[in-house]
Amino acid sequence: MPSPSFVASALYKHAEDHYTDGGWDVIVECWTLEMIDEQLTKYGICTFPDAVKFFGEGVVAVWADQQADAINSAF
Repeated sequence: MPSPSFVASALYKHAEDHYTDGGWDVIVECWTLEMIDEQLTKYGICTFPDAVKFFGEGVVAVWADQQADAINSAF
């Protein structure tokens, strides 16, 4: 099995750095580098900015919305 790509590693580091910003914590807690790399490869994403945009507008945005809904419904 090939090692995770540089972009996947950089994206994971970005998720760690932004752990408390929206849904980035889900990337850290639920995704492996191999899973990230698989998605980047599947969708032809080769640059760090494109990876941040792809995950930020997809998985991270969905989880950020769900987290916000949970916080708002708690009161």
